[in-house]
Amino acid sequence: MTIKPGEIRKTVSSYDQKRLTIGVIGSQSAEEVGIAARAFGLPVAVICQKGREKLYTKYNKHLFDHQIIVDKFSDMANMEVQERLIELNTIFMPNRSFSVYLGYDKIENDFRLPIYGSRHILRSEERTSSKNQYMLLEKAGIKIPKLFSKPEEIDRMAIVKVQQKARPLERAFFHAKSSEEYYEKSARLIKEGIIDREGLGKARIEEFVLGQRFNANFQSWALADAFDNFDFVGFDDRKQTNLNGLLSLPAKEQISLDMIATNEEVGHYGLTMRESLKPLVYDAAEKFVAMCKNEYKPGIFGLFALQGALAINPDDSKHRLAFYVFDLSPRIPGAPAVGPTSPEMRRLSLKYANMLRKHKADKVETMLDLPMLDILEAVSQDRLHEVVT
Repeated sequence: MTIKPGEIRKTVSSYDQKRLTIGVIGSQSAEEVGIAARAFGLPVAVICQKGREKLYTKYNKHLFDHQIIVDKFSDMANMEVQERLIELNTIFMPNRSFSVYLGYDKIENDFRLPIYGSRHILRSEERTSSKNQYMLLEKAGIKIPKLFSKPEEIDRMAIVKVQQKARPLERAFFHAKSSEEYYEKSARLIKEGIIDREGLGKARIEEFVLGQRFNANFQSWALADAFDNFDFVGFDDRKQTNLNGLLSLPAKEQISLDMIATNEEVGHYGLTMRESLKPLVYDAAEKFVAMCKNEYKPGIFGLFALQGALAINPDDSKHRLAFYVFDLSPRIPGAPAVGPTSPEMRRLSLKYANMLRKHKADKVETMLDLPMLDILEAVSQDRLHEVVT
């Protein structure tokens, strides 16, 4: 049964707002959610899949007040699970695992819990959606890599982004300089069972941007009048296997192995950018936030990331650098390295010092502190319905 107009607002109005619980699926960024919620005195409910629960129920059980075990993650849409979470006055935090394991249709139509942020913009991460991330980025005037509509158009180093056959959260990237190389490598990956023809048919083929990668993380505030339109949080990049393993070898050994790099993300690290270049990133975020207000009402709020790279702009006569965006995370980015490594956290602690004191917090230590601040300020102003959908 589809969620009725006004249903989420009605649910929020029934909550005991002095006893809110933060909910999260037990994957990707659940630990960060637990740390941040606890720092602000909010209890946490974690949804765990049987067989994958130990990290949350044993090793980090001190972060989670309520552990709900389901046979498979999609069972969190069952009414008995939802009713229990509603009884706990739960505001749910969306991450990539939530989108993948529950699915956009269930999130939009069946998941009756209030979600912090816009539930509909989550679908933009799906590359086959009509209003997907690439449409948003292009329409916003943000620089993106050249797209090749078919392998025969490849005329430079390209990266092919394919969903893995057996792992819905992961993609199997491969590189090709020509259509011949594309067909050779894709056939090999199909034979090895890493991808299938269906996934390859939906793959995105784009120019490989030769530059330093930067994942730029932001917080867009639901209560923009109390905070700001958006704030930059910090940069990270990803560690990938088997790519990073191959790159650790001398070139001669890399060639002798004759392996295809599959780029599966397994870790993160923080990094910084020269101040003179940061305006490129702020400009992209400003355009993106404005475009979301037009395309996905009420817009994007909460954490999001523009994943890109700084590279020389061939269209610029002075060969200046440009920030190319090749992926979007319209929800909590899985980037735990940002908190400990980002100088932006200290700046945000100064910027929102009074707000932090008001809600009995000392400083901003992790990205997830910012959604908690948005939620608690909404409660204090009796505006909780404005920060959820």
